Amino acid sequence: MKASKNLNSVIILPKKLKREIGFLEAITVVIGMVIGSGIFFKPSIVFKNAGSPTIGILAWVAGGIITIASGLTIAEIAAAIPKTGGIFIYLKELYGEKWAFLFGWVQTVIYVPGSVAALAIVLATQATNFVPMSGLEQKSFAILMLLVITTANVLSTKLASKIQFIATIAKLIPLFIIIALGLIKGTAHSFSLPVGTTAAGAGFGAAMLGTLWAYDGWVSVSNMAGELKNPIKDIPRSIIIGLTITIIVYVLFNLAIINVIPIASVINSNKVASDVASVLFGKAGSLFISAGILISIFGALNGYLMTGVRIPFAMAQNKLLPYSKFLRKVNQKYQTPLNSYIFVAALTCIYIFSGSFNTLTDLVVFVLWIFFTMAVAGIFILRTKHKNLVRPYKVPFYPIVPLIGIIGGIYILVSTILTDTLKAFIGIAITLIGLPIYWYIKKNK
Repeated sequence: MKASKNLNSVIILPKKLKREIGFLEAITVVIGMVIGSGIFFKPSIVFKNAGSPTIGILAWVAGGIITIASGLTIAEIAAAIPKTGGIFIYLKELYGEKWAFLFGWVQTVIYVPGSVAALAIVLATQATNFVPMSGLEQKSFAILMLLVITTANVLSTKLASKIQFIATIAKLIPLFIIIALGLIKGTAHSFSLPVGTTAAGAGFGAAMLGTLWAYDGWVSVSNMAGELKNPIKDIPRSIIIGLTITIIVYVLFNLAIINVIPIASVINSNKVASDVASVLFGKAGSLFISAGILISIFGALNGYLMTGVRIPFAMAQNKLLPYSKFLRKVNQKYQTPLNSYIFVAALTCIYIFSGSFNTLTDLVVFVLWIFFTMAVAGIFILRTKHKNLVRPYKVPFYPIVPLIGIIGGIYILVSTILTDTLKAFIGIAITLIGLPIYWYIKKNK
């Protein structure tokens, strides 16, 4: 790839990770990261906020449009800068090292291990549908699953990507069955609303906000650009195809559930997927969907760990973390970032036992959307300041598509400030704690 001299001088490239992830595995990383547990639990709150089934479905579509617009835009940046680290690398090259560090700081210390911990706990909680466990046993099971997945990832990135492929296919099977039978055998319940429900459209913003959280995770495939066999072509293709499939699945799944049970039941349910499965398949339906949720969460857990570890690894490659020499080492036998896995797994175990991971991740979600929006807006910097950088893929309908992604990101930020001001500002405070650490690292670099 022909790149500008300035950009090549900024980044220290990791050269020892094996390029062994193919196109299909890349697609399943996108799908597996996005379709986790959100699709099974978000419909209730989305339809409740929307106030009507029609507005609710439109909220899922609108959330998908914002997501695909962001994906189409990030894909151009990813294809032009196909290096391990994803958004961290893009921010570093387009905005400067300090912004990249703050993003990486939040991701490394809180978001990645916190998200992995949350998924591990949810996995253990779902497992109680089959094997009763006490609170301590659930945490122990969560750590056991974490260690199993970590070991698989350390042994081989190829093995981890195969696990992701199998888990993604397996999780789609129950979803497709519910979609097919729900649309065919559903009784087309009346779309009348329960008494006291918000008027149609009044909560569209809150409804769309819920769908955007369910669409989260798609950008993580770019974290592994340095390990894709053909990142220049496969990153944009995997993001676009993966998100397209996800949006179709989400919309059809929601159409199916409101076709099977009344909208009032959807709104009042805290396990709507299980309720729908029970109607379609009888008593065995809840166990069937519980198994599907287990597989779905397992795949998301594997995906978050596999892609998330690449953030501290990329930061250490650029000497932007304490003990960078340790964290940037690649295991010679397996050619995987073993030490970074150890670091993330250790933090995850702490969060699992502390029980504070949900609070921690809630605090930084707002901050992460600042960086996501910046990354989408980076397309304008890429095209104006780095014209010599080869771009094998270009976002269609420029600049309309990037602007849709930017407006969507700004909408999320403004909505969060208005509805959850305290958490928004606490999240910013946690991020700013990284500044003195950054200055210390720079001073001793």
